[in-house]
Amino acid sequence: MKKNNLADRLLLALVFLFLYAPIFVLIFFSFNATKSRTIWGGFSLQWYVRLFQDSAILSALQTTLLVSVLASLIAMVAGTAASIGFAAMKRRSRHALMAVNNIPLTNADIVTGVSLSLLFMLAINAFNATLGGAMGVTLAKGFGTMLIAHVTFDIPYVILSVMPRLHQLDPHIYEAAQDLGATGFYAFRKVILPDLMPGIVNGAIIAFTMSVDDFVISYFTAGNKVSTLAMEVYSMARRRISPEINAISTLLFGSVLVLLVIVNLRQARQDSAARRQRAALTPKR
Repeated sequence: MKKNNLADRLLLALVFLFLYAPIFVLIFFSFNATKSRTIWGGFSLQWYVRLFQDSAILSALQTTLLVSVLASLIAMVAGTAASIGFAAMKRRSRHALMAVNNIPLTNADIVTGVSLSLLFMLAINAFNATLGGAMGVTLAKGFGTMLIAHVTFDIPYVILSVMPRLHQLDPHIYEAAQDLGATGFYAFRKVILPDLMPGIVNGAIIAFTMSVDDFVISYFTAGNKVSTLAMEVYSMARRRISPEINAISTLLFGSVLVLLVIVNLRQARQDSAARRQRAALTPKR
């Protein structure tokens, strides 16, 4: 049994080494003093310094953070409202809508990006051909279309984070608060929302992480005037492989890793608190 356990751990370690070895190499050479990607020339932070002196990269970083923050906040509100609506439905309807909600999660990003791009182009062309001339306004793909696209694929993650918290709620607690004199909105704000807040925060963090990392959907919906950090890295890689790409990728990997650690720690604390609460409510024999 011990030999099998040791073999399983060794196999797991080899699998993780295979998965993360390229990332470790990238991080290692982001601190290289030379442009070589094979020979170590000494430790240096020059590529990080040059990275933050590049106006194009800073502009792309600003756009990425702005889109990610706005998309996660909008998806947080819309996903929470949708989750509450799903919880109030009958079981068959709820399961059907949850199946529809899972489609963007399992669908390929390129399919989502192309379909949203076609939808935006159809809507933009229809507006420009009808109301655009009369109003003197011409629409085009840009920041707005990219933001809508990010909100679209962020909402399912928020719903999947909030729904388990709704299932853990006492179904009669809202009515009990109203029986004690609370109005509908006050009961929701003081009774329901605090219990849902951990799931809401986790969903917002996951949505922010997905928006920061996204490239394919942004590439098809951003147009020519807006560029995110992932798109800027892709364009740099097409022209010339620069060590600045290693620095950018290291920062992206580190930020996403920190957010994932926060999400997992929050989830572990919530599960531990739920177990303690169930243990306290369970009558002792």
